[in-house]
Amino acid sequence: MEGGNLMAESFKSADRVLFTSESVTEGHPDKLCDQVSDAMLDECLRQDPNSRVACETATTTGVILVAGEITTHAYVDVPRLVRSVVQDIGYTNADYGFDYRTCGVLTAIKEQSPEIAQGVNESIEAREGTDPMELGAGDQGMMFGFAVRETVELMPLPITLAHAVARQLAKARKDGTLPYLRPDGKTQVTVEYEKGVPKRVHTVVVAAQHDPGIDYQRLCSEIREQVIRPAIGDSWLQKTKYLVNGTGAFTIGGPMGDAGLTGRKIIVDTYGGYARHGGGAFSGKDATKVDRSAAYAARYVAKNVVKAGLADRFELQLAYVIGGAQPISLNVETFGTGKVADETIRKLIGEHFDFRPGAIIEKFGLRRPIYRQTASYGHFGRPELPWEKTDLADTFAKAAGAKAALA
Repeated sequence: MEGGNLMAESFKSADRVLFTSESVTEGHPDKLCDQVSDAMLDECLRQDPNSRVACETATTTGVILVAGEITTHAYVDVPRLVRSVVQDIGYTNADYGFDYRTCGVLTAIKEQSPEIAQGVNESIEAREGTDPMELGAGDQGMMFGFAVRETVELMPLPITLAHAVARQLAKARKDGTLPYLRPDGKTQVTVEYEKGVPKRVHTVVVAAQHDPGIDYQRLCSEIREQVIRPAIGDSWLQKTKYLVNGTGAFTIGGPMGDAGLTGRKIIVDTYGGYARHGGGAFSGKDATKVDRSAAYAARYVAKNVVKAGLADRFELQLAYVIGGAQPISLNVETFGTGKVADETIRKLIGEHFDFRPGAIIEKFGLRRPIYRQTASYGHFGRPELPWEKTDLADTFAKAAGAKAALA
């Protein structure tokens, strides 16, 4: 992938590069929708692990619409579930412009298309007798997994810090440290790199929804001291610029301030723009949808490659056809940081990981109700999630050493 290497060389050789990533709190209207969609998925899986779910949620002032295709033996009280999610997020007061007690809940749900179901239930390979794996991919598309040696989580530093600030913003609201905060919020962190190495945080931007009447200078000071500093740490905050609520006030937020939709924060969900994205959203989709499951598998493999010391920066691309079990392509990119040949890494991956949807589901236990937790603050870089394990790293390292010795 020549273009990728050229980009990497430019990044590594530049004396100064500024890279920015953003995050949002769980009260952001798009994230509210992601959480409702994943709560629907979790409840279906809790009752029926074989549920097929493609749930989309939309919201605007005073209303939430839950739509999509769901085939399940589960019974879900949709209004009750939606109101519970909205309450957990913190929209508990009509003064916020959105309230779990009074918001309208509309549903428009039908079963999965029988043509899609046919391809998922029995893969092309199974029908042709070339592979006994039953499940086929629930859609076509390409997915990317990425890891980089910048943080202990092997995630890009800008998105890691943006999530940390967003989490701290929500914590300060929930624990009463800053009781005037409301659920909606956004963060943005710009990191300064020198020859590809992060040196400092150049700029931090926070948009924090708040009660009317809060003094602006007080807000800026307290956000800086109670949110930004605890989240990032003084070692990164060197000559850093701070921008809080760029318009001066942010009292109208959530669904009253902006419409929300499932799957509209896919860059926040992944690598903050630092790596490529296949375009498919995650939330509301069961694991037969490779948009989700294969992206998790690709992240797992990428993280283990970097943990094994085979590259300092690594990207894996997969592509599938609807109804197919095996990916139709697998490509690796080390951005000039590989310690062994790219082809060696590609072969190791093929030998030690099974990318068929059924195998991915089994590997990570993806028929469990584990998804709502992923719908805020990113799907990657969180050690509690099964695709974040590095249990394949030793295998990769030993196998790569043997192959290098043989070469």
